[in-house]
Amino acid sequence: MSEMRSSRVSACLHERGKPAWAAATAHPMVQEIAAGTLPHSTFRHYFEQNVLYLGDYARAIGLIIGKAPDLAAVDVLSRFLWQITGTEIPANLAFLDRLGGPPARDEAVGGMLPTTYAYTRHLLYTSAQGTCAEGLTAVLPCQWSYGELAGPLMAALPADPVYADWISMFGGADYAGLVEETTGLLDRLGDPRDAIVMQRLSWVFDTSTRYEVQFWDMAYGEEPVG
Repeated sequence: MSEMRSSRVSACLHERGKPAWAAATAHPMVQEIAAGTLPHSTFRHYFEQNVLYLGDYARAIGLIIGKAPDLAAVDVLSRFLWQITGTEIPANLAFLDRLGGPPARDEAVGGMLPTTYAYTRHLLYTSAQGTCAEGLTAVLPCQWSYGELAGPLMAALPADPVYADWISMFGGADYAGLVEETTGLLDRLGDPRDAIVMQRLSWVFDTSTRYEVQFWDMAYGEEPVG
């Protein structure tokens, strides 16, 4: 635990979860997006599930806002929520349309595949039952990993405009700045010297990161539909 006592909470969590983090940010599906070679049908399948996921992701952030300790935290979390409801959900629906997909399914959980359902239940439960720090720890791997995987890809965007536009949504300075604010808020909320707190946050963070990998696996076609 000595490393945890001397580091920021976010850095501790990122470091100890390196294997799963690498599996998410360098997933074969991400690599095919970067190359512009991923079949559009596979990307459409991703968006069909991600629209459902993002609805509950937004609800989880809303629960976390209710536990914010001060107005500065409310401000950061509210802008995080608007990134999802004002930018990413509309963009996901637009990507579905561009890829020739049917209208998004009803937001009822019946449209979710098992991984989507399990991941969103983890987010909602932790955000509802845990502390503000625990809830933020649960939702951070999704936001943070997308910024980390997209940033390097901005230097050589694929020719396919669908993939280029998706990467650009996460690879810009504004998105990176918001990630810096949310991870900074976690560093303020969590105490790296508290072994019990860090043990709990580590479990939450690692669980979310593993679900990120499983979500990519599912979207890539490794989880059967129905």
